[in-house]
Amino acid sequence: MFGIGMPELVIILVIALVVIGPKKLPDLAKSLGRGLSEFKKATSEIKEDLNLGEDLKATREELIDAVSGLDKPADSKKAEPVEEKPPKFEDLDEMLDDYHQDKGLSAKDVEEKGQPETPAERDRNG
Repeated sequence: MFGIGMPELVIILVIALVVIGPKKLPDLAKSLGRGLSEFKKATSEIKEDLNLGEDLKATREELIDAVSGLDKPADSKKAEPVEEKPPKFEDLDEMLDDYHQDKGLSAKDVEEKGQPETPAERDRNG
């Protein structure tokens, strides 16, 4: 165990018997046994928690792989090339004109009011 042989163990037990006494020695042995069993139980729980941490780490890596692979095809042999769509608008002015048409605003309304606030600007301005 800790380099303790049978002769050393017998000497320790004799000294414990003399110091503690024959009446209290069984109670001491029971409490020592309970303490050791609780220690073993706590160690096994810690080991389980560490194993759980490793399982969670593996699950996290799998989740990252799954999420990062959403924009990539699963099988490169079967994957079809993705066609890039041309931009809908050439510049910002075209996009704003389309926005104003969707809202039903004329060019005159826009010039009188200035540029209407976008929802993000409304949030910033209060």
